[in-house]
Amino acid sequence: MGVSALVCAVLLCGGLVCALGDKHSLYYIYTALSKDVALPGIYEFTALGLLDDREIDYYNSQEQVKVPKQDWMKEKLQPDYWDKGTQSRKSKEQWFKVNVEILMQRMRHNETNLHILQWRHGCEIEEADGNLTFLRGIDEYSYDGDEFLSFDDENMRWIASVAQALPTKRKWDDVAILNQYTKGYLEKECVDWLSKFMQYGKESLRNHSKPEVHAFAKKSTTNSDKLTLTCLATGFYPKDVTLRVRKFRTSLPEHLLTSSGVRPNDDGTYQLRKSVEIQEDETAEYDCYVNHSTLEEPIIKQWDKMCFDCQSSGSGAVGPVIGGVVGLLLSLLSSGGIIFALIKKGIIANPCSGNATPALQAPPNGNGPVMTNGAANGHAEEVSLVPNGNGHIHENGTPATA
Repeated sequence: MGVSALVCAVLLCGGLVCALGDKHSLYYIYTALSKDVALPGIYEFTALGLLDDREIDYYNSQEQVKVPKQDWMKEKLQPDYWDKGTQSRKSKEQWFKVNVEILMQRMRHNETNLHILQWRHGCEIEEADGNLTFLRGIDEYSYDGDEFLSFDDENMRWIASVAQALPTKRKWDDVAILNQYTKGYLEKECVDWLSKFMQYGKESLRNHSKPEVHAFAKKSTTNSDKLTLTCLATGFYPKDVTLRVRKFRTSLPEHLLTSSGVRPNDDGTYQLRKSVEIQEDETAEYDCYVNHSTLEEPIIKQWDKMCFDCQSSGSGAVGPVIGGVVGLLLSLLSSGGIIFALIKKGIIANPCSGNATPALQAPPNGNGPVMTNGAANGHAEEVSLVPNGNGHIHENGTPATA
């Protein structure tokens, strides 16, 4: 699932031995579709929290209940936390419904095609020698998978990625207190909740996993005289990893490689794939070099010069065996984000240029969410709903009105 993800923040060590420069993150991602797509597991509205890219809570427009996705979240947080979170996400669901329609008007889009509005916000922190260092805060909106609007935390202002976002930027920048709240949430409140969650889940989150490494080749889909040689590292946690494709133990330059980027597996671990096109009769020695924080020394996996879908006698025998394993592994690579999957399948139309700029509205109840001190009211990114005095609405340091 996922959008890019994504997505590192702070560790209160407690009884743990912390590695130098450990990075951790807390993010919340909201995704709204303009209409029902009638596909299993895809809803008109979803919201989820991610701690170090592991899902900690979830909400969708069908069940309409915010639920814990980790046992320690359920054990440590009182029922009142989940009740308030459910009500807050119901409010956001209605806000997103209104603003998806407004953005469609602004982009001159009709209701025939599917369109998506997504919001991601959170923080990243580094822990070293018991000291916590704020790295960055993220607060950004995307429309149909493209960047729309983002917050510049350092300069305390909004950045419009497209012309259609300029009315929103001007509207939010005109209210200085909203940008101050946004900065405060990203740099303080988000970090406080991240620290608390890391402490709650330290027993579960300490589990690190070593990578498995595979080297394999198949016929190129673009050139009949070539093979696609792939190095795959999978099953590792945390997500930071080094993977190099090497020829005679010399790393190939990245511009010659095709990379999947680090992607999540269903079990909370990660995978990374890098490929290079080589001649079918290649005689050079190729290997995969992988280094990870869980390893005492790097893993070096030699390519056995086999091709699992080639027809030559020298390679055909290994096809069924290697092909089955590789097929299973590669199937995991499909678990990207909802937006990217729908765009690639052509379900989402490409954004059109347009000059219409209708003003985005506050939530239907006229009193949408505003950033307040979540630590004070015992709630993380789900906080009380308060108008800021001029009708513009803000939640957790992020304007809830696009």
